[in-house]
Amino acid sequence: MQQGTTDFTEGSIPRHLITFSVPMLLGNFLQAMYSTVDSFWVGRYLGPEALAAVSASGPVIHALIALVLGLTIAVTTIVAQHWGAKQEDQVRHIVTNSILLLTVVGIIVSVIGILARRPLLRIINVPPDVFDGASTYLGIYLSGLVAMFLYNAASSILRGLGDSRTPLRFLAYATFANIILDPIFIFGAGPIPRMEIAGVALATVISQAFSAILALTYLHRVSGLLTLKPGQWQIDFSLFSLIAKIGLPAGVQQTAVSLSALTVNSIVNKFGSTVMAGYGAGLRLDQFAFMPAMSGGLAVTSLVGQNLGAGREDRVRDSVRWSLILTGGITAALSLVVLAFPDRLIAIFTRDGRVIAVGAEYLRFAALSYVPYACMFALSGVLRGAGDTVSAMLMTLTSLWVVRVPLAATLSRLPQFGIKGVWMAIVAGPVAGSILNYAYYKTGRWKRRVVVRRHTPVTSQQSEPSETQDHPN
Repeated sequence: MQQGTTDFTEGSIPRHLITFSVPMLLGNFLQAMYSTVDSFWVGRYLGPEALAAVSASGPVIHALIALVLGLTIAVTTIVAQHWGAKQEDQVRHIVTNSILLLTVVGIIVSVIGILARRPLLRIINVPPDVFDGASTYLGIYLSGLVAMFLYNAASSILRGLGDSRTPLRFLAYATFANIILDPIFIFGAGPIPRMEIAGVALATVISQAFSAILALTYLHRVSGLLTLKPGQWQIDFSLFSLIAKIGLPAGVQQTAVSLSALTVNSIVNKFGSTVMAGYGAGLRLDQFAFMPAMSGGLAVTSLVGQNLGAGREDRVRDSVRWSLILTGGITAALSLVVLAFPDRLIAIFTRDGRVIAVGAEYLRFAALSYVPYACMFALSGVLRGAGDTVSAMLMTLTSLWVVRVPLAATLSRLPQFGIKGVWMAIVAGPVAGSILNYAYYKTGRWKRRVVVRRHTPVTSQQSEPSETQDHPN
């Protein structure tokens, strides 16, 4: 057993979910702090137009990186299943090839994004008063995509091994660096000139590069899974094909989410920079509300992957049940907080009364979507852990492009709804998605997609007679 890894095929499932999810929850919090700290400095000191420029860049960034991040989901799934099947040599092979693949793809996406950023901003109807700022922010941010991809690749490998604490530590260092660098690059200090929006992006790029270096160094020096021997760096096209087979549908799913956000953003942008800024501030807060659900979904992916690889399907059902109970309960509590204090929460990012009013209205609708999101993430985590990313993709496409986007486009045109029609559509999407995911999960068809299983599965009765103690009353 490698340092920091966890065997999810034995022991208490709720304990595994909690101990594995909490570091990822903190990691998601720290990642959200990147954009939240940026929004704080920009919104408070550079004005609503600058805040709108940074907010408008977000959906473009997500659209460009979503497909690649789907590949990291595949890496987690494949590593977890091989680790559960006790095939450490194969895991080491997966590590080196994953790093190679993500480096090449990262360079390609970075170049394409930098060249296409201005046309993309025009497509989503970014207003002229924030266009140049958004273009500047995007150009610098996209130059650091390789570092982002490498950190995510290393993190996905460690999650597949059952280690969520180590990526958290590296992310904490990077977030702290970003907090320090933001005001320095925004306002200037000593020989560093005042860069405003460009400084926000540069601080983020440097911080992400720092986390990538730390993660890769750990894989090499501590875990020993990343070797520098030239003979071990041989491209395995069959493995690339497997990563693509699992990862591309997951990437398409992520891209569909991002393109949906771009489309909804383009609808919101038609209502002007004040509404854009309020919506953007609301999205920053949404990140925190989604964290328990996202962390729970990622935890389920790793637990399901290892247990399917070990032939422990009995533990999969309990993983889903406990994930729904834990993440659903936490998310419900967060929804109540957001519904109680929407104005005060938006005021963290801006002093503009009009922006606060728009953002608070958005949050009153968005809070109703948090629990459905928790259910959807938990159930889709099962499908990812099994490698059935095609089905997860199809259900996401349905919830977004059959429900959310058409509803937002239609209701926003009606005088009695206007921008409220967009908020209503944002709630309808995850409700539809959670229903679809649950219906498919109950069919059990996702079990057919498992990549590898241990030849002699261990049954619950053989090794864990007290397993029923993990069941909720």
